[in-house]
Amino acid sequence: MRLFFPYKAGRVALLGSLAASLSSLAALAQEATAPADAAAATAPALDSGNTAWMLTSTALVLMMTIPGLALFYGGMVRKKNVLATVMQSFAICCLMTVLWFVVGYSLAFAEGNAYVGGLSKAFFAGITVETLWAPGVANIPEYVFAVFQMTFAIITPALIAGAFAERMKFSALLIFMGLWLLIVYAPIAHWVWGGGFLGSAGVLDFAGGTVVHINAGVAGLVCALILGKREGYGTVNMAPHNLVYSVIGASLLWVGWFGFNAGSELAADGLAGAAMVNTQVATAAAGLSWMFVEWAIAKKPSVLGIISGAVAGLVAITPAAGFVNPTGAFIIGIVAGIVCYFAAVKVKHMLGYDDSLDAFGVHGVGGVVGAVLTGVFADKTINSLGENASVATQLYGIVFTIVWTAVATAVILYAVKAVVGLRPSKQEEVEGLDVTQHGEVVQ
Repeated sequence: MRLFFPYKAGRVALLGSLAASLSSLAALAQEATAPADAAAATAPALDSGNTAWMLTSTALVLMMTIPGLALFYGGMVRKKNVLATVMQSFAICCLMTVLWFVVGYSLAFAEGNAYVGGLSKAFFAGITVETLWAPGVANIPEYVFAVFQMTFAIITPALIAGAFAERMKFSALLIFMGLWLLIVYAPIAHWVWGGGFLGSAGVLDFAGGTVVHINAGVAGLVCALILGKREGYGTVNMAPHNLVYSVIGASLLWVGWFGFNAGSELAADGLAGAAMVNTQVATAAAGLSWMFVEWAIAKKPSVLGIISGAVAGLVAITPAAGFVNPTGAFIIGIVAGIVCYFAAVKVKHMLGYDDSLDAFGVHGVGGVVGAVLTGVFADKTINSLGENASVATQLYGIVFTIVWTAVATAVILYAVKAVVGLRPSKQEEVEGLDVTQHGEVVQ
């Protein structure tokens, strides 16, 4: 039996029915997928510009240690110790990299309590190529953030080595530095940057004045005091063997510091630009202020003086770089150059301790100057976080850092001394660490 309806009218009716059905299905599908589409639209996506800048900054900060600090310190020691000194920077870079990957990053930045992170990110657990750091803000891969922070964990203990240059056994150095990273550096990084009690209290440290420089400087002073003076200190000529190396090293530090300070914004934006200009202005001002003070007192401006002043400016502007305006940075640089000159040249000799390469005089004292003056010059128009800045809050962070660093560093040193000893024999030290510790010499 044939089903009959007029052809044209039937086709129109059939198509109309199908269209109505499809329209209803489409409406239902749209309603079902709307929440998913909205969620996808609002989910943080990787920011390629920020990521490119952070990849660059990470490379710049690594350059600060190898070859920057290695050359800076290597040029300031005597020729018989130059290989041992650059070896320290290189070996520390390798050791801190492994320890940061294994557990250091987790202790600093994983969820924990107010004093230390947990172990949930040990061996970078839970981090994938899709994991973002600061979702909705920086939107950079957490792998990049973890390695950026790794470069900070590398240079901080490497700075300490300047205080005891030419007189620590290499085996003792490796054990000490490994323990120091886990017991001192990682917790303090957590206190300030990882959700700990100092950051929650409002302590401002944009790129490491407290975490890096006060921390390393105080640890260096403790090392210098516990190890004692170099053999012949005060009677033997201990002048730098090659200041050209040190100038090259200081220059690499200066360039790398843009990654250190401007990179700490974690974004390619206006605040990163402010941190960059502040770094340049403060460094130049400090180099000149140290030079002119030395010129007035010692009657000649030295190469060692101007590069030391520049590093003092880099140190002092580190906590303030993203909180102050360029005028504030200029003043911080001038003050840092003058104060660090007297700390490294006059106070050290007056008190008689042997801070070989002025790790405390430049980094410890410069870090304190910068942290305090951050409370003075913080400008809310540069960074809204500076609105409630105060010297009292900054001093709170400084005191806690100094106390913990000094006590923990001393305990670690005495423990290492009990196990392997800290210094080579007197004869080995006089002969030089290059040959006695590493079996090599510079011809």
